[in-house]
Amino acid sequence: MKKLWIIGLIIMCFAFKPVEPGDDTMCNQKNTSFKAGEEFELTVYYSVAGIYVNAGNAKVKTTLTHLNNRPVYHVTALGNSNSSYDWIFKVRDVYESYIDTATMQPLKFVRKIREGSYKRNEDIAFNKQTNTAVTNKGVYKVPDCVQDVVSSVFAARSIDFSKYSEGDKIPFEMFLSNELYHLYIRYLGKEKIKTRFGTFNAIKFKPLLIKGEMFKGGEKMTVWVSDDANHIPLRVQSPIVVGSVKVDLTGYKNLRYPLSAQIKD
Repeated sequence: MKKLWIIGLIIMCFAFKPVEPGDDTMCNQKNTSFKAGEEFELTVYYSVAGIYVNAGNAKVKTTLTHLNNRPVYHVTALGNSNSSYDWIFKVRDVYESYIDTATMQPLKFVRKIREGSYKRNEDIAFNKQTNTAVTNKGVYKVPDCVQDVVSSVFAARSIDFSKYSEGDKIPFEMFLSNELYHLYIRYLGKEKIKTRFGTFNAIKFKPLLIKGEMFKGGEKMTVWVSDDANHIPLRVQSPIVVGSVKVDLTGYKNLRYPLSAQIKD
């Protein structure tokens, strides 16, 4: 389980392969899916021989605040390995994004990774007047429509998937680790999914991953979100170099809408 970046996995493990830029679905996006005060919890399961064990958890919380005199959503995601695994590989990750409420574009991104002996700190300030990203490594030119790893997930939650057919790609651009990526998710339609939290009507899609230390390349990872106005993450599942991982929704509160995608037993 070395270098199982819990938060990175939950937010679709953005180690994507660059692709050509496409439409502007993720630009000038209006928030139609969440509100300040929303919280949800997810559990990470790891499997080697087909038996999943509880390896860690994540908590995601959204509040309303101000940054540079602009109202922003402050999204905080905390990822931890279970205490019983800390002696093997301790994970304490923090991701934060400050998202302009009017444009759903990030103004600031913070990442603090503590995974075993590995540590990484990243601070990005997005200057919308100069279209630059200012980091602790320098100043980088970015397009006027760009996401960070957290804001991209929350912007994607407001996509109107009814406009797409199965197999369509939905592109966007993201800045991370001092690099700009042209990315996409592939829409795969709708299906019912049974989780430990219940059975749901879900929207299904896949991101394109680069083969690396942890993940196999190609469209191996699958993501399901609720097929209702919330588009809350229900499950992320992917094979990895050794075994597989699965992330399931295990708790929520203060959703913007009732979780109508859940099927009553």
